[in-house]
Amino acid sequence: MSSRSGFGKPFMFIAWGLALALLVWFFEDKLQQQFNPNQQVSTQQLGNQLVVQLEQNRMGHYVAKGRVNGQPVTFLLDTGATLVAIPEPLAQRLGLKKGRQGMSQTANGRVITYRTVIDQLQLGDIVLDDVQASITPGMDGDIILLGMSALKQFELTQKGDTLTIRY
Repeated sequence: MSSRSGFGKPFMFIAWGLALALLVWFFEDKLQQQFNPNQQVSTQQLGNQLVVQLEQNRMGHYVAKGRVNGQPVTFLLDTGATLVAIPEPLAQRLGLKKGRQGMSQTANGRVITYRTVIDQLQLGDIVLDDVQASITPGMDGDIILLGMSALKQFELTQKGDTLTIRY
């Protein structure tokens, strides 16, 4: 009888550990869906225009998967940003080169930035070439602010919780 109880306790701990890991995985996926409901960005062709529709996240922002120079990234659309703004560690992983140093005014005050050019930026099937951007050393995370240097090339229409982008 004692050999059974000795075997049962480690098995029970393993089972609880697996159950906890599955719950964490499940809720992490749900949280990611709430942060970015646009994991799969689809594009429609309407006449000579490409159209992408994005759903607002729970915080009222438009977040979407995309690509920079062929590499997957996450964009946060920001009409208040003059340029596409990229955190420095992410810019390094994307192989972007620092150009001329400058200053930018952000919600957190003035920060040093470096100009760069994105060879190719993609949102759904919409592809932009030679997009002006800034590398921002003090910016945390892996989210790229999709600023007006890209957004000015689109027609944006917001209705309810949906943003329609036409190119």
